[in-house]
Amino acid sequence: MKYGENLFARRDPVRPPRDPAGAAVAAAPNAVNAAPRPASAPAPVATAPTPAQPLAREEGGSKLIVGPNIKLRGVEIDDCDTLVVEGRVEATMVSRAIQIAEHGAFSGKVDVDVAEIRGQFQGEMTARTKLVVHASGRVSGKIRYGKMLVQEGGEMVGDIGALGAPDLQPVK
Repeated sequence: MKYGENLFARRDPVRPPRDPAGAAVAAAPNAVNAAPRPASAPAPVATAPTPAQPLAREEGGSKLIVGPNIKLRGVEIDDCDTLVVEGRVEATMVSRAIQIAEHGAFSGKVDVDVAEIRGQFQGEMTARTKLVVHASGRVSGKIRYGKMLVQEGGEMVGDIGALGAPDLQPVK
């Protein structure tokens, strides 16, 4: 790869400045409008993360977004804090949260803390802390939840029950 080209063979718009001898001079990241530093001022030191110092995660943790018109089929999703479904997903998932957008659809098995459904869910779901079904949401299958909120217009069909609730027997 030639100097000035990136991974996709596009030319980089900025070349580093050169000294009179023709060697490239390293510039600070925002050196375009940087004022000269007095000789007595210490030079800034850039430190790269070391293996013992991992990169900080984005607030909210790891997030997987399955965009509109995307179909994800036959997978197991693990170590994902939040799955956002805007397309279609057929999977098994153990995670912290799932969010299904209005035009999104999920079918399979889900074990999460929080589930927020605006689209369609079909299958087996355990929402340990909270299940929220919005007005446009459609949920069907075997559903277990800690707490549940269903907005007017939201639909739930199937074997639905609270976690830890004793099985109710008909009165004789």
